[in-house]
Amino acid sequence: MRNFTRKKNNPVRKIIALIVVFVVVFCSIFLASKGKLEFKIADKATMGVLSPFQNGFAWIGSKIILLKDTVIEIQNLHEQNNQLRKEVELLRAQNLTASEFAAENQRLRALLGYKQVSTQFDLVAASVVGREAATWSRVILINRGTIDGIADNMTVVTEMGLVGHVLEAGVNTSKVQLMLDARSSVGTIIQRPESRVAGIVEGDMNNPNSPRMINIPKDADVQVNDIVVTSGFGGIYPKGIVVGKIKDIHNDEGGLLKYGIVETSVNFEKLEDVAVIVASREAPPEPLKPPEQTPGTETDLEQNAEQTQEEQRQEFSSDFAGGDEE
Repeated sequence: MRNFTRKKNNPVRKIIALIVVFVVVFCSIFLASKGKLEFKIADKATMGVLSPFQNGFAWIGSKIILLKDTVIEIQNLHEQNNQLRKEVELLRAQNLTASEFAAENQRLRALLGYKQVSTQFDLVAASVVGREAATWSRVILINRGTIDGIADNMTVVTEMGLVGHVLEAGVNTSKVQLMLDARSSVGTIIQRPESRVAGIVEGDMNNPNSPRMINIPKDADVQVNDIVVTSGFGGIYPKGIVVGKIKDIHNDEGGLLKYGIVETSVNFEKLEDVAVIVASREAPPEPLKPPEQTPGTETDLEQNAEQTQEEQRQEFSSDFAGGDEE
């Protein structure tokens, strides 16, 4: 009797029995869902017991399928997002390239317009490919050289005005000395017809971006906002190229001269494309005529000496003639 009680209350047997029941139920549900297990009318009670389990497994299966579809959709969206990112980056790069080409096209059109207007010049377009790092020197490097007809001392311009001149022409590249360089000097003249005052524009080491027009007489007719152009004297720069305008005037230390601060017409900080004047059909300027000076000044010593000698010869001839008559 005791042994029977122990066997009946054995928990291991209960667990095994539950497992067997679960397996049987699961197999029945699985076979029923596959159509391999058919129930008769007498088994409706069994179907009623198994129906909740079958519905539960069906609900779990639908959720698993939904979860799988969601994961696949998220993965597809992630791939599409990466693809769209790449396309956006590509379009952005293409937009930047198109903007750069548009800016370059605009600059070249401006140079072409200047070439069509300045028919007295033969121009070769060039791009700035380098700059000297030294602060005291203002020299740039362009991508044109002797193979393109470039030679030393040729004038370099843009559609806005004067840039400088070729300092050293190489085979494929050339060094250009800017008019901002303190070692540079440009013969200039005030464009205003009432003025036409001549001077020299040179770079200023203390103010690198604003050269000075020097050697202006103190009483000369030079005003703020007067346009400064090349005078054509010196043998390098042709006449009439815009240099800039006078933005300020100061008296020189000596008191006899004054100088003007020039605002250049060319923006040298944004200089990218230039043109080199390889030939000019412009007639050379007429030589300067010295102004009339008061006799007795230091600049008329040679003329006064010749005049004095002539007067002495006339007086000697007159005295000699008078002696013969006596």
